[in-house]
Amino acid sequence: MKPWETLERAEVPDVGEVTLARRGDEYVFRVRGQTLMSSRQHGSEEALAEAGCEGLAGRSGVRVLVGGLGFGYTTRAVLDRLGPDARVTVAELLPVVVTWNRGLLAPLAGAPLEDPRVTVVELDVGKHMARQSGTYDAILLDVDNGPTALTHPDNHGLYGRVGLAHAVQALRPGGVLGVWSAGPSPAFERRMEQAGFTVQVLHPAAHGTKGTRHTLFMGKRRPQGRR
Repeated sequence: MKPWETLERAEVPDVGEVTLARRGDEYVFRVRGQTLMSSRQHGSEEALAEAGCEGLAGRSGVRVLVGGLGFGYTTRAVLDRLGPDARVTVAELLPVVVTWNRGLLAPLAGAPLEDPRVTVVELDVGKHMARQSGTYDAILLDVDNGPTALTHPDNHGLYGRVGLAHAVQALRPGGVLGVWSAGPSPAFERRMEQAGFTVQVLHPAAHGTKGTRHTLFMGKRRPQGRR
């Protein structure tokens, strides 16, 4: 088996060392030596985009927020499901990940950041949501390992009551919040319900139709005042 080759590394404040490594045609992000994601496992990211954008393809003026860039697969899948006048905002906390996606990683997902419908904000997605009001038809969060945050301590708050309140605020009426997770979290599902979402939980495969399954929490914003 071929050894891993470290292609890039960067020291990120409050996060630690972030590295990009390759073995054959597979790329991985590592944070402090721990593998965060692989380019081979993106089936559940595409399922997140499909579920989050259901019903949006034929609508005009659609706006979608993607939290977490990764290898660009979620953003690409969103773009493939929306019309020419849609606008997709990608919020990525780590500027180095944006740089890598504009460079050597661009071909993996078909260079989604080059699409004119995309705007990148190098900012914590929770802080971005807190500044919005009725802006988005869908918010898709693929940050860390989901509700069990790994990379950055601020991400714990993203999945708490305050973060969910910001998501409700940033969504248009009837908008959808989709959250990718490495595994189930009944406590998080309850928090989404309490925040004002009607929740459906999906379990798509990470790659193909077999093997590891991830968890998607799909919440539709309920009208205010309804439980």
